[in-house]
Amino acid sequence: MIKRRALLAGTLGLTGGLALGTAAEAAPTDWSRAVVDSTIARNPDPKSLGGWGYTRGLFLYGTYRVYQRVKEPSYLAYIKRWVDYYVDADGHINHSFDNLDAMQSGNLLLILHKETGDPRYRTAADQIRTRITTYPRTSDGGMWHATSKTNELWADGVFMAQPFLLRHGIAYGDESYAYDEVTRNLAVYFTHLKASNGLLYHAYDADGDAPWSPDPTTGTSAYHWARAIGWTAMTHIEVLDLLPADHPRRAELIANVKHLAKGFVRYQDRSTGRWFQVVDKGSESGNWTETSASSMYTLMLHAALERKYIAGGDYVSAARRGYQGVLKKVKVNSDGLTDITDISEGTNVGDLAYYFGRKRNTNDLHGLGAFLLMNEQLAY
Repeated sequence: MIKRRALLAGTLGLTGGLALGTAAEAAPTDWSRAVVDSTIARNPDPKSLGGWGYTRGLFLYGTYRVYQRVKEPSYLAYIKRWVDYYVDADGHINHSFDNLDAMQSGNLLLILHKETGDPRYRTAADQIRTRITTYPRTSDGGMWHATSKTNELWADGVFMAQPFLLRHGIAYGDESYAYDEVTRNLAVYFTHLKASNGLLYHAYDADGDAPWSPDPTTGTSAYHWARAIGWTAMTHIEVLDLLPADHPRRAELIANVKHLAKGFVRYQDRSTGRWFQVVDKGSESGNWTETSASSMYTLMLHAALERKYIAGGDYVSAARRGYQGVLKKVKVNSDGLTDITDISEGTNVGDLAYYFGRKRNTNDLHGLGAFLLMNEQLAY
């Protein structure tokens, strides 16, 4: 049974949780453990999760967060088995790291070096860190989404590299570079992608020649895709948790969180508590509420309230309804395993029909990982 001390406390702050109401209090299961256990049951060999990449990294990072709470040794062993498929005896990973997505799993290397002391993991993490130094950037310092996407910044990308870079710098004595480089990237991305309605555009192209037809004036794409914004929202929380209190860009990052919080409240679906695949187009036929982004938005709102970046009943209500809305997409199926539904498949930059038409997957690792990070933040 879940020990929901935070929920029963009825306030923000006593145990790091939020008063989420009777629907959450009635939940009979530790949903974090249920999701991890069910995924491992479906994939007893972690290699079947897939190769080196960000979705696996996200899910296993979420699994580690659960491990930190419950101290189940098999969870850490599972993470290690997956990583060991890709890190050789010399600590080398056979990857060029020519896109930001490939860097996200580097967080697992830092975790395993800390947990095991095996120097292979430090060597592999340093391989990614070295690539970051030479990785191409826009003229104002934003790391390209991929080397094949010249001068393009996608809101998805900040979560893939910046938390890893910050953790690496803190762990290995390179804090000054990490603080400045990470906050610069977040500032550059946010400046180019920020929309006046409290959201972000999916992407920006400094050259204006991307195949998704950037706006000729702003360089941005046309739509507000939910999960892209969610990646940025989660990144701000993770970075602010690690950034010194007196860092000169801290206030700017908190202002970004406030911007997003206003947008999240404005566009939350009143009937479900979740958010739509294209966030501001809830009334459009074909749009649908998407579970991974809804988890990410709920996480950011709750964390921002807890850390006092935002305050007010509207935000508390939005976080509560978001959590309850996500839980409605979590079910135990007939074989006793847990399913999470309505998770968008991986998505590029596109038009409205493209976003609406993305597959609505069950147990997609995007959604499982986002759910674990959210549930560990809110429920415990």
